[in-house]
Amino acid sequence: MGRIRKADETISREVDSGIAELVPDPDVPRAWMLRLNGTPQSHVDLDDPTHLEFEYLRRLGHVADLVAPGSDPIRVLHLGGGALTLPRYIATTRPRSTQQVVEIDAALIDLVRGVLPLDRNWRLRIRNGDARAVMAKAPEAAFDLVVTDVFAGARTPAHLTSVEFVALASRTLRPDGVYAANIGDGGKLAFAKAQAATVRAVFPHVCVLAEPGVFRGRRFGNFVIVASHAELPVAALTRLTAGDPFPGRVEHDDSLIRFIGGAPPTTDETATQSPSPPKGTWGLPDE
Repeated sequence: MGRIRKADETISREVDSGIAELVPDPDVPRAWMLRLNGTPQSHVDLDDPTHLEFEYLRRLGHVADLVAPGSDPIRVLHLGGGALTLPRYIATTRPRSTQQVVEIDAALIDLVRGVLPLDRNWRLRIRNGDARAVMAKAPEAAFDLVVTDVFAGARTPAHLTSVEFVALASRTLRPDGVYAANIGDGGKLAFAKAQAATVRAVFPHVCVLAEPGVFRGRRFGNFVIVASHAELPVAALTRLTAGDPFPGRVEHDDSLIRFIGGAPPTTDETATQSPSPPKGTWGLPDE
């Protein structure tokens, strides 16, 4: 059972990366939103782990749904933990799946474990450490799905944006395994275009999911990049993404090449962290 709390009680703790807040959902009795230094990171419904409130997590959920037939168990490596929303979803929708989560913030792990407990029957292991360093030591061809969802505050760290990093992820995947990354960008979309080019430098099959307005740079938002050495289920991803509460679009093949527009892949030498979201984005304060 989750922690008993008052309806309006926010839990605030100092963690390794700043201030973490667990904010109760006013509409759902045992649901919480995790904010880290003011940036919304995760939403968890303890009574229904299959509920994915954040749109980008719905997109990642679609990817997880299509990695293997039906409810077959899969092996997953999650880089970035937050409140463990996606691992909870996979553990519920694909029982007996084996999942490893890498989270650099040990104090955040302790907070989430204490307030938002995990089912002891889930095969879910959480490891404290840097995402790239841990992945570099992971066995080859071990995972069906690798998910990168790492933010330092509201920005993706530079060392997780290069061809060298994506190649490490590729090494850990089975031949038909899938790599998925969540990033944020807006405006001229230089970062998103470079990241799509970076993933295409490693994987032959790539698609990018986002809302149409985000693709056009009209507002800052999430891009989910999906890649594999095998054919991707683009038609199914397109159908599911179009049916989301905030419908998205899937760019692939020629349309993805047009989106990239000649942007070069990012290397360790040229890597920079993702752009900072404008104030008022993702729940960030306007002041």
